[in-house]
Amino acid sequence: MPDATTEPTPDQGSGAPDPTQSTDPQGARTVLDARDVSRALTRISHELLERNRGASDLVLLGLHTRGVPLARRIAERIAAVEGVEVAVGELDVTMYRDDLRKQPTRRSHRTEIPAGGIDDKVVVLVDDVLFSGRTIRAALDALADLGRPAAVRLAVLVDRGHRELPIRADHVGKNLPSARSERVSVRVAELDGTDEVTIS
Repeated sequence: MPDATTEPTPDQGSGAPDPTQSTDPQGARTVLDARDVSRALTRISHELLERNRGASDLVLLGLHTRGVPLARRIAERIAAVEGVEVAVGELDVTMYRDDLRKQPTRRSHRTEIPAGGIDDKVVVLVDDVLFSGRTIRAALDALADLGRPAAVRLAVLVDRGHRELPIRADHVGKNLPSARSERVSVRVAELDGTDEVTIS
């Protein structure tokens, strides 16, 4: 998905602000703090294990940029529960995006597939925010060039709705209704020094 902050939001009102959620002077409202993010990732990890009936044949691929540290954290949680190391990789979808003609100058990242590859594995794509679904479509195209998984699943920290393609997440940390004019920003400690999700 996009870097640091996530795509602007489609057109549905988000409702009245929750008075328990903090707002900074620029009007950004915190919808997930560090504890919320931690709980969401723990829940996703347990859901993955439940659905997969264990950690065998699981491969987590984090989408650049913030999906990568999130995938690593999920792998750590699974290892703590199962005592099994889960393969983690990185997936760059820059050259598979359908908006390259509009925004040709994009910074590319590396794609790093675990040594065992993805053939016949259950691949879980991990991203920070699910919005239009176009980034995930690009990720599926990238995967097709890398191998043939037994299954592909999607785990996201935040689903803000407004899909433009028939794509949905299998595991969601938080469903966050938002308006297209709003901006959802995800920060992770590994890259930004703090864990939080804000909307402004």
